Amino acid sequence: MTTPASSAPLTPPPDDPSRSDPAPGPDFVTPLDHLFVRTHLGVPDLDASAWTLTVEGLVERPLRLDLPALLALPSRQLTAVHECFGSPLRPDVPTRAVANVEWTGFPLAVLLDRAGPLPAARHVRFEGADTGSFHGEDGLSYVKDLPLETARRRVFLAHGMNGEPLRPRHGHPLRAVVPRMFGTNSVKWLTRIVLTDERAEHMFTTTFYTRTPPGGGAPQPVRDVDVNSRLLTPAPDTELPRGHTQFRGRAWSTTEVVRVDLSFDSGPWEPATLDALGADPTWQGFSLRRALPPGPHTVRSRATDATGRVQPPPGSRNSVHEVAFTVRPQALSREVSRGAAGAPRGRSSRTG
Repeated sequence: MTTPASSAPLTPPPDDPSRSDPAPGPDFVTPLDHLFVRTHLGVPDLDASAWTLTVEGLVERPLRLDLPALLALPSRQLTAVHECFGSPLRPDVPTRAVANVEWTGFPLAVLLDRAGPLPAARHVRFEGADTGSFHGEDGLSYVKDLPLETARRRVFLAHGMNGEPLRPRHGHPLRAVVPRMFGTNSVKWLTRIVLTDERAEHMFTTTFYTRTPPGGGAPQPVRDVDVNSRLLTPAPDTELPRGHTQFRGRAWSTTEVVRVDLSFDSGPWEPATLDALGADPTWQGFSLRRALPPGPHTVRSRATDATGRVQPPPGSRNSVHEVAFTVRPQALSREVSRGAAGAPRGRSSRTG
């Protein structure tokens, strides 16, 4: 059941593109080799044959399940957009590490129904097998939490992705997936699910991954994704041939994106063609065909979702996405260039 380390290294090398914000690429479902990797405490080296998942705390029937028992449960596929929030040390820095992944697994509700939450249970704590030090504190494990009803409704437990078992660096043997929430809530290498009557006080629940809502107020947990978009073509600093170009990208939010507009060289916003959202919480493609004169240009994308949220101007973490590119000047025709280089000189009008 494990993926060999030779085909999926536990720790991406320093130059591995997954450490940056790799472009999602043209595929609707992001190939695994193009999927970003984010860890806080390193990648644990787990023995899947010895690994177990427990469901404990405020439940009537505590559970301990090994991987064969979980794989025996009815499974289904769920395709969902998956976005990294960014560094918890720099929560306002824009990032667009995003992918669209086809997960295989089952809803958390299946295990909750077996365990039977007690009436006092209000929250669910998810704990991963990754442990270590972060920001000067030792002996940490990665922990996130959600309200019980939110977790029951939205959490998916995945043991596969894009048609194959989870790779070690993506959470093998089991991980949580919370569609339409930032990836920080999708705990990898899941080992414990604990039902409690209050929130977990932890570095990754209440110290980091919080933000002040628009208009002020108490910091709130980083959960639902923002409305966002990313241009895929042209790539930054591309030189385009003269003529019409198809400008393409992806947009996503907590609900359906209902409009995407593009602006060229800070000009007026122009509506793009937008793909409809299907049954799964995926991203949506957009495109606009446009011709521009030779020279340097910029294009920006701005998404609007069904709740009326609009991507903000530059300066916010989910600000409109901008790409700079150049349109090549039209090449001189062969006849014109030959005429300029080899035309005979005119005769002099002088006599003598």
